[in-house]
Amino acid sequence: MEFDPNNNVVKICLQGLNMEEQDKPDDARKLFHQAWDEAIYDFEKFISAHYVSRHQKNDSDKLKWLETALQIALKINNDTVNSALPSLYSNIARCCEATGDQEKAKSHYDLATSIKNNPSDKGPFFHGTRADLQIGDFLLPGGNSNYDPELKMNHIYFTALVNGAGLAAALAQGDGEERVYIVAPTAGFENDPNVTDKKFPGNPTRSYRSLAPLEIIGETTDWVRQPPEQLKKWRKNLANKKGKIIN
Repeated sequence: MEFDPNNNVVKICLQGLNMEEQDKPDDARKLFHQAWDEAIYDFEKFISAHYVSRHQKNDSDKLKWLETALQIALKINNDTVNSALPSLYSNIARCCEATGDQEKAKSHYDLATSIKNNPSDKGPFFHGTRADLQIGDFLLPGGNSNYDPELKMNHIYFTALVNGAGLAAALAQGDGEERVYIVAPTAGFENDPNVTDKKFPGNPTRSYRSLAPLEIIGETTDWVRQPPEQLKKWRKNLANKKGKIIN
């Protein structure tokens, strides 16, 4: 199951996050428990367990929910959730420290360190833009950010979700046709820190960045187009978004 912002459990979790931002923890806790109760698929159970853990009153109960989320993540075992494992292991380790299990805490800290910033995603990868390019061309770092036109980006960004690339193309600056290119990294890459472990655990949008160019190896037209009213909401959210882009 891929990350879908229109998924009902995801939307309930977003409502819970909104309650957290409004300093209404009791309302947030109820919504996260509702998300857990309504979860059917493993990914839905994973994200809802993650948020339920944040609203436990003691470390023992928090540890139980974190370990529930971990077991579900290990069961899923794909690139949608694997990037959440370092933070999960670290949070479990902190709970183990608090409950006096130093040996388990150390082993989980070691697990977190061993897999941090090491994406295993094999793609295929996509980049959304309005630029008219050809197979064999290279996408280079140093372009203007779509979200802050005054910012030159040190990295080139891409995703393993074609619909995410399609949305990026729709939101890109310029008047050209929306294009989604199939790309190949020419060197190592990392999880996009602007989305990883932010609202949702891990990197569910499978978004990455690299300091090295991306080679265009193909193009696709097969992605879900957002209706105009939804794009209008995205643009409004981006315009109102606060916080510094990690560059």
